[in-house]
Amino acid sequence: MIGSQLGACQADASKWWCVSVDVRPRGEHDPPDVMTAVGNWGVPDQRGMANPSAPDTPRLIDDVRGVRYGEVIAVFARDGRFEAEVFGTQFLNDCPQELWDGLDPAAVAADLGALAVKLNGPRHWLIDGIGQKRNTLEPVLREFNGLLMRRLALIDLGNDPSPSSYTDNHVHRGVVFFFDAGKPVYELVSPDGLAYVMQAYCLAVDPATDETSLLTLGDRLRPPAGWTYRVRTLEEELVVDTTHKVATVLQDEFEHSYTLPE
Repeated sequence: MIGSQLGACQADASKWWCVSVDVRPRGEHDPPDVMTAVGNWGVPDQRGMANPSAPDTPRLIDDVRGVRYGEVIAVFARDGRFEAEVFGTQFLNDCPQELWDGLDPAAVAADLGALAVKLNGPRHWLIDGIGQKRNTLEPVLREFNGLLMRRLALIDLGNDPSPSSYTDNHVHRGVVFFFDAGKPVYELVSPDGLAYVMQAYCLAVDPATDETSLLTLGDRLRPPAGWTYRVRTLEEELVVDTTHKVATVLQDEFEHSYTLPE
């Protein structure tokens, strides 16, 4: 299956991000609705990079909140530092549980030539829309235990290949996230008053997690001194644009991921 998809991408470089629409028939594990929009996401320009977002940051994919996905994070030692490549099922499939359960981190690490692999998920988006995707690295396709993924981002780990909770990670992902006005957002606020917005919740630590449970998550978190958790309703749309800057992302002890808007 993956061979035909890669061949289609090589034959038409403008379809790096639409293989799931143009090549593979829609299957039972395809995420709903959003698949029809993937063909417009992150089309490379002549330099092999996606065109910058327009000034009005158009939304290309809608109805993303709640969509399920999973990621493989592979750690490498390069140039005296550590960095991680992120492979994800986003907009390829909904990370079916039977395939996810069959993933062996050690086997995946050996396949990729990585020092270690972290299985990051399954997860569900809390963003409402996605805009322009700027390719920060070649978005190659890989299958792990039959689970198709695309390389999406690069994490600069510096000298620490295993950062802890409530610690900033610098992610080269090059994408625009939208949070809708009138929707709830779940935030971690640092001692300095910086509000990190939850972009996705994770099922790895607590498989019973759903969005409703996030309303009382603050009762279960044990953050460092000075950190607080809050839930609020957006009065206006929140746009997080990291197409031309490195994203700052952290996780709590339940592996829910938060992004810094500024």
